[in-house]
Amino acid sequence: MLDTVNLKKTTMKEEYKPESRRLKEELAMLQVTLREKKLPVIVLFEGWSAAGKGSLIADMILTLDPRSFKVYSTLPPTVEESRKPPLWRYWRMVPARGQMTILDRSWYQEVSVDRLEKGLSDDEVFCRMDSIKTFERQLTDDGYLVVKFFLHISQKEQKHRLDRLAADRNTRWRVTKADRRRNEHYDEYYRAFDQMLDYTSTENAPWHPVSCHDKKSALIEIYHTVIDSINAALAEKEELDKAVSPITAAERFSLVKMPRLCEVDLARSIDEEEYKRVLKKKQARLHELHNELYLRKIPVIVAYEGWDAAGKGGNIKRVAAALDPRGYEAIPIAAPTPEELAHHYLWRFWSRLPKTGHIAIFDRTWYGRVMVERLEGFCSEDDWHRAYTEINEFEQELAAWGAVLVKFWIHIDKDEQLRRFTDRQNTPSKQWKITDEDWRNREKWDLYEEAVDDMLRLTSTDFAPWTIIESNDKKFARIKALTVLIDAIENAL
Repeated sequence: MLDTVNLKKTTMKEEYKPESRRLKEELAMLQVTLREKKLPVIVLFEGWSAAGKGSLIADMILTLDPRSFKVYSTLPPTVEESRKPPLWRYWRMVPARGQMTILDRSWYQEVSVDRLEKGLSDDEVFCRMDSIKTFERQLTDDGYLVVKFFLHISQKEQKHRLDRLAADRNTRWRVTKADRRRNEHYDEYYRAFDQMLDYTSTENAPWHPVSCHDKKSALIEIYHTVIDSINAALAEKEELDKAVSPITAAERFSLVKMPRLCEVDLARSIDEEEYKRVLKKKQARLHELHNELYLRKIPVIVAYEGWDAAGKGGNIKRVAAALDPRGYEAIPIAAPTPEELAHHYLWRFWSRLPKTGHIAIFDRTWYGRVMVERLEGFCSEDDWHRAYTEINEFEQELAAWGAVLVKFWIHIDKDEQLRRFTDRQNTPSKQWKITDEDWRNREKWDLYEEAVDDMLRLTSTDFAPWTIIESNDKKFARIKALTVLIDAIENAL
């Protein structure tokens, strides 16, 4: 790809001034339009050291409203960031709808420069590039525009610029030993960059290599590309909103066969004495494992879904009672806030992932997309069709990171739910637990059961299988959940 770039391309000064003025005004006007149309835009800049990323970004944002964009300079990960999945810090940079994010370097540093300087294997590099392509596709499928620039200069030009920076005492700090080493080994980095560009230039997020020998020419090309891309995205937005994708989750993942809810035997139970004895034993074992997880820096994510009044809260309470409070967090998931609604639906879950060695317990999860949002019309049909694949991809990232992922569906039958609803309504100390929404949801039991069966069938993967917890007897459900969680942790250890 880089060999197609014309490094001799120039723009005359008398041509540049009126053209750049016109383009800057057009981009400023487009910024208002994309805010009105709620089009989120990511513009990222990669390229050679001394290619001019900083000055080009500074020029590009000069006429933009600073309230509607944010610039990130991507540095090596901090200690906290290194204890999260590789894409975690980049999900946090994803803009809200109608906003722009501009990146001075990006997620591509970890598959280009790091490939040569940290000795990553080819398998690891291509695995990471596949993750990046998935990340970008999820964003563009959700209506994001991703514009990617690679700023290209020759080895001779790079050396000249580094020498000029080093000769000035005010700028010599910008030239590092790594910059010099990369220039000396220019051909090796060229091949790594070129392969990265070829492999990750996709129809939904293509690369735009730009010759930066002449800054005026580079700026004109960047402005034209950004403006054309935004105009095209705005024109396509209405068509994308109407599209309906097929459900394709089963085609790409190895799925674990799950029973339909109506086939689950809910008669299983445990007597009180046995329950107390086993509960104490299981909690003691989970406490031991929590210490070992911390020492070995293995993260654990426990996802709870289930019927209203199925006993999620009491189940979570028995798990949490065994854990060191400094090393876990129970995360209740309610309806998304306005800020969360302005982002990709997975954004709020990426931001809540635990550190290595810690445990996150989700009381309801990302599966709301294919249940309540599907049934209540809070997302389009296309949105929830895509979600099965997107959720499997999300969980695959967590598994590749090394997380233990345990997913529970807490199951009761319709009669048991009615009994518990009635008990809550008739008991003053429990009335806060029952709402009008619970009764409305109960009226849609059959529709929810169909949605849950689809969820279990399409997202129970070999790396993140579902476990159905029979909860007509809450005591039995608590013991089973502890047993499954303990087994999963022991297997990982």
